[in-house]
Formats: sequence, structure tokens, C-alpha cells
Amino acid sequence: MRVPASATAAPGGQGWSIPRGLVVLLSLASAVVIIAGLTAFSGVIGPTFLALILTVAVQPVQSWTRQRGWPAWLGMLTAFVTVMLILVALVGALALSVAQLASQLPQYTDRLDALLDHARGWLDAAGVSSDQIQKALHGIDVGKVVGLLDDLLGGVVGMLSNLVFIVALLLFMAVDGMSIGQRMAVVAADRPAIAQALTDFAYGTRKYLLVSTVFGAIVAVIDGGALWLMGVPLPLLWALLSFITNYIPNVGFIIGVIPPALLALLDSGPVLMVWVIVVYSVINFVIQSIIQPKFVGDAVGLSVTITFLSLVFWSWVLGGLGAVLAVPLTLLVKALLLDIDPSTRWADVLIGAPLPDREPPERDPDEEEDS
Repeated sequence: MRVPASATAAPGGQGWSIPRGLVVLLSLASAVVIIAGLTAFSGVIGPTFLALILTVAVQPVQSWTRQRGWPAWLGMLTAFVTVMLILVALVGALALSVAQLASQLPQYTDRLDALLDHARGWLDAAGVSSDQIQKALHGIDVGKVVGLLDDLLGGVVGMLSNLVFIVALLLFMAVDGMSIGQRMAVVAADRPAIAQALTDFAYGTRKYLLVSTVFGAIVAVIDGGALWLMGVPLPLLWALLSFITNYIPNVGFIIGVIPPALLALLDSGPVLMVWVIVVYSVINFVIQSIIQPKFVGDAVGLSVTITFLSLVFWSWVLGGLGAVLAVPLTLLVKALLLDIDPSTRWADVLIGAPLPDREPPERDPDEEEDS
């Protein structure tokens, strides 16, 4: 018995074995399960993604060595050492700076108590009851802040165990990188769309990291110099924080300005705090809100809305590491879900890819003469 074509095919000639509504529901259910799995194993998946992004970032080093006829193992070793130097420099500088901050904070205990007394007097003059004041200001203690920093230092030290895992992954990925060119050639021969999607992901990731690093360095130098001129303690630490938070899209500036502003308040009072906020706002608004988005948008092809949503999503899934890697991870998901299938590339226009240049249709000269 012959089954009618209408029973197995959709109106557009596209075959569906189950209703489209059920396909959508199954896809959503699968997405929920995948997201729950990513969250549950974030301690492993986060470092794995970090190692992957770093490997992609330094892959041109291996290509550069091959072009000069160097042995493949030497290119692998060069790329691996480059990544290790970056990791050691960042982790070491961050740990040293946080330790220095933790050692200096106790000297601001008296200053904090005086500020709290002023706050109590201001709230009392505003008609706020003593019980409400006590509840609002209870628990504000420099000792607790120092304890929090000690926990943060412990987390940095505990990160060394993850660092061993990351180093092992970087080494294995660097070894695989020696043959990535041949592997991609095989993929391109059988599945050119997949090869093109992965190539675009790697190119976009490297371009995004390059742009963010350059502008992060610019912001760090300007912010650190401004804080040094204003006399804010630990300007090098806050410059490093500005550099790291520059990789966090949209809200990185807000995260970077809070610690130096609070320390300026404890050290010299509210006037210096206001100046820190104003100077940071001017510098970061010009660089991060006007100049940098133009280059980042051209590099990744993601709209501002998608970039912000990716920040929220990956921060929720992977924590702080997800916030730093939000854009590269979104590019990876985009490559795996959209770019590998030519039939879904129309979605690139909706999520922020540059609009194609379309020239208006040419008019027929005969029609122009008739008109």
C-alpha cells in the first residue's frame, strides 16, 4: 500500500516524521538538559572551554613556525610556552595584588567606623529610626571584607589544582594542533560547511581577543595613570582589574570601578570617590562605549543585545569564568548550531551579522524610454 506524500512530507517538500510542534518541544527539553549538565559540571567544563579558547588564540603561532619550515614539535612547544607565560603572569599578578590589598585594608578600620558614624547621623537627621539604622549598617565591617579577601586568596590558591588540569589540556590540545591543518582539510573535503563554520569561529575568536586585549591594555594604562595622579592606593591592581574586566561585555566597566571607588572613599573621603567615578566614566564611555564596540561588532558579528544576553547566560552557567569567555563561547555555539547548516544561516542577520550590500535592481532601458 502506497502512503500519500502529504502524510510524510511538509508543505515545502521537507520531510517530517513527527509534528513540528513536537520537534520544538523536544529541542527545548534537550536544551534544558544540556544547560543543566553544563551547570552541574561547570568546574570541569569551564576550564576546558578556557583551554580551548587559549589554544585557538595561539594557533597562529604553530602556523607561523610551519611556514618557516620549523619542526612541528617546536611550533607546538612555542605555542604551549606562550599560553603558559600568559597564564602565569595573570594569575601571579592577580594573587600578589589581592594579597597586597588584604594587607592594607585593616588600616582603614577607623576610617570606616567614622564614615558609619556620619551615615548614622545623616540617617537620623532624615527621620530614620535607630532600629532601622542598626539593621541597615549591621554587618558592615572591614574585618569581614578582609575575611572575604582571604577566601578569595584561598580560591586563587585552590585554582592551582584547576591550573594543573588546564595545563594538561593545553598540552594535549597543542599536540593535536600539530595536525589540525590536515584534519580540517579532510573535514573540508567531506563537509565544507562544517569546516567553514569552525574556521569562522576560530578567526572571530582570535579577532575578538585581539581587539579586547588591545583596548583592555589602553584602558588599563589610562585608568591606572589617572588613579595614580589622584592618589588612589594600589593603582596597579585597579589597572589590572580594568584590563581583565574589559573582556566582560557591557558591564565590565561597572565591575572595575567599584573597588577603587570604595577604597578612595575609605582613604580620602567622598570627594575622591566621586572623582574616581567621574574619571572612570569618561574614560570608559569614550573607549568602551563608542570606539571599542565598533571593532568588536565587526569582529564577532553579534548585536549588543545578544552580547549582553550571552554574558548573563554564561555567567549563570559557568560563573565568573563564563562572564570572561561569554563572547567566544557564544561564537562557538553559533558555529555549531547555525553556521554548519546553510539553511539556518539566515539567523545570522537577526543576531547581528553585517547586512549584505544589495544594490537596487537595474531598470531596463526600454522601460525607461517607454516611461
